[in-house]
Amino acid sequence: MTHASENVIHDATVVITGAARGMGALYARRAVRDGARAVALWDVDLPLATALAEELDGPRCSVRAYGVDLSSTEEIVATATRTRTELGEPNVVINNAGIVRGGQFADQDAARDIKPTMSINALAPMLVAREFLPGMTADRSREHRILNIASAAGTLANPGMSVYAASKWALIGWSESLRLELVRSGNAHVAVTTFCPSFVSTGMFDGARGPLLTPIMTPVTAAKAAWQGMLAGRPMVLKPWTVKLGMAFRGVLPTRAWDIVADKVFHVYSSMDQFRGRTGG
Repeated sequence: MTHASENVIHDATVVITGAARGMGALYARRAVRDGARAVALWDVDLPLATALAEELDGPRCSVRAYGVDLSSTEEIVATATRTRTELGEPNVVINNAGIVRGGQFADQDAARDIKPTMSINALAPMLVAREFLPGMTADRSREHRILNIASAAGTLANPGMSVYAASKWALIGWSESLRLELVRSGNAHVAVTTFCPSFVSTGMFDGARGPLLTPIMTPVTAAKAAWQGMLAGRPMVLKPWTVKLGMAFRGVLPTRAWDIVADKVFHVYSSMDQFRGRTGG
């Protein structure tokens, strides 16, 4: 039941975190276009999410905005309850929300940088999925999907983004383990896809430079790849192709040799040297 099918989105209830802007908004638009019955826009920026919901809401698809701080377990639980009550059990969950804190680890503040990054990027997807998994596994009348937006930073170490990389490594490990557990427990109708893109021009990585042969992807290109992989139930989607190449080199080369190749050839280790991040909004 993990082949691509129009029935994955048609008449489905879709939950998207970080849905007010960027790739999250693109997923929301695509869900409405593909025939979803209802879409829940979860975002910490409720006014922006509300504006998008008002734009997309219509007679064929109910779109509602929910303000939620994903670093709060209590808010996740409460918002999940509201979503189920108002829109029904979701069939598709897209864990898209994420934050970036660049810079040297020694300069990272525990309260401002480390805890929020780990909470929003790694823990929140687990808690969101845990809220909705019982309903998804119980419903065998259709296919269900969980799409977790990770990062190429979760596949290769990189100076200047230690905490962000740690959060995405954790996300990838959990996402893959969950996928295997669902298959082994006879719940393959809930397919898990992990998306690992390199830099995407959403504003989160302003100033970052793509490594050799790795252009900065547009949100449209990245979201399309993630969406298609999710529909097909593919375990992992790595974009662009150099992400998989880097993983292969890292896997076969001795660590010190890889350090030289990553630094001097691919320029991975200097990609965050001019990082500024989103400066507003």
